Amino acid sequence: MRRVLTGTVAASGMALGRARLEQPARFTFDATPLAEGDVEAEIARLERALATAQAELTELRGKLHGALAREVGEFIDAHSLLLHDAELINGLRGLIRKGHYRAGAALKAQRDRLVAVFDAMDDPYLRSRREDVDHVITRVQAALARQASSEEKKLASRVGEILVTEGIAPGELAHLSGHGVLGVVAGSGSAYSHSAILARSMRLPMLVGVRDALTDLRDGDLVLVDGERGEAVVHPAAQDLTRYRNWQREAAREDRRLARLASAPTLTADGRELRLYVNAELPSEITQALALGAGGVGLYRTEFLFLQRDHLPDEEEQFAAYRDAVLGMGGLPVTIRTLDLGADKADSTGLAMAAEPNPALGMRGVRLSLHWPEIFATQLRAIIRAACYGPVRILVPMVSDAGEMQAVRTLLEDCARDLRSQGHEIPDQFELGAMVEIPAAAIAVRELLAKSDFLAIGTNDLTQYVLAADRNNDALGLLYDPSHPVLLRLMARVIRACRRAGKQVTLCGEIGGDPNFAPLLVALGLTDFSMHPGRILNMRDALARCNQSTLRALAPKLLRASTREEVAGLLKTA
Repeated sequence: MRRVLTGTVAASGMALGRARLEQPARFTFDATPLAEGDVEAEIARLERALATAQAELTELRGKLHGALAREVGEFIDAHSLLLHDAELINGLRGLIRKGHYRAGAALKAQRDRLVAVFDAMDDPYLRSRREDVDHVITRVQAALARQASSEEKKLASRVGEILVTEGIAPGELAHLSGHGVLGVVAGSGSAYSHSAILARSMRLPMLVGVRDALTDLRDGDLVLVDGERGEAVVHPAAQDLTRYRNWQREAAREDRRLARLASAPTLTADGRELRLYVNAELPSEITQALALGAGGVGLYRTEFLFLQRDHLPDEEEQFAAYRDAVLGMGGLPVTIRTLDLGADKADSTGLAMAAEPNPALGMRGVRLSLHWPEIFATQLRAIIRAACYGPVRILVPMVSDAGEMQAVRTLLEDCARDLRSQGHEIPDQFELGAMVEIPAAAIAVRELLAKSDFLAIGTNDLTQYVLAADRNNDALGLLYDPSHPVLLRLMARVIRACRRAGKQVTLCGEIGGDPNFAPLLVALGLTDFSMHPGRILNMRDALARCNQSTLRALAPKLLRASTREEVAGLLKTA
């Protein structure tokens, strides 16, 4: 019988397939005690499953590149560490040897014990890591099942499946998308989580917050994921299938239409020119940006040079990467963001840092760079040298006050003086800008502009800091909202201050490439947007439907709004 389950759209589009339920904490296992003679064979079976799980993670890690490696890699690395955790492994072996547990039952017992430990922790961030335990145990359990059942195929290897799950880690999502999963229906989650952002970049339809999904669906049910309406249609009727086929045809036509915008200027409906830049770190993204008519690179991430290695990149290695990016843009500006890492990622860079209870509020971004001036100077020297090959701007992340920018500028000038004394030909001046992603930076924007040549608004972090809402916390999915009136006032404050100072401001956060936010950002006065290359055409198309004059006239009312609903209602009138 046809049923409709509703949720929140995390990634638009439509997909039709057979449901495959994944219930991380609900295992089926044989609780019958082992005979003494079977203990060692069962341990060997567990060891094979652990090795298989690790091999899958290693294979997946090797396939990730660019922004995907940066966003997803940390989750995969956390899972790999768990698979090598001595307490976990020895506990499993002890349960089998001493308690005569079968491997599946031992996994369940260890999972329950570890989850109880995480749940008892005071720190919310550490409590949230219990999900990693669920994902790792699920992977090992799946490997065990494949040993026991030769006819069971590798997870998600069948073509045409809709994954139905309570929640999914980014690493697992990246893996499944290449193994036949066409869409995702999740019982929990946020439209701004890492997994949701990843789904959008992969154009994988995804619904979150579908509360009854795991209880109302069965394996093999035919499901239509409608990422336009926010519905999962179980056993779709003829009219649903007709709507799906019509969507497929329309999507193909839309792709062809958008392709014609690749060489078009970015103009509003009333003829005002806007500028679209890309967030990039790979040569392929640079090439794509040029082909789509981007105005340059608004944010070039440098973390990829530091991650997943046991030593720090030297000046020559960094210089070569930055030079190639600058050359690849063929004379268009490239904004290189300095290292944006914290204690949660430092272990994979060769930096020795103490663990922090809350890395998001700890030693990260410019704080880390100024704490390690020799490492920072090496990066600045490499960027300065690359500036000989085209227009380069230097962007500093996680700035909280003008003093930090002055410290960076002083170090930058010292590096430039040293390079000149060594015979390097470098530009006379450098544009130095700050990321506005800490509330203090937005509030003290005038002081910050006195020490900065330009600004870039990072709405991903700014939103979670202003609203005290972790975007990866499922329970806060509705609270984490960049259209919150307070966020709008802060963004408008920064944009207005830059306009008065005659300095450029670019928005580099997730909403900068979201067509749904185009009218709102235009109303706030934004003219420079930076986004994933794959969103350039959609954003150019959305901006072409915006009348800047009409929307700007609406700004005073938007900034007086007290609720998100009021903001949405005002935009509908434009």
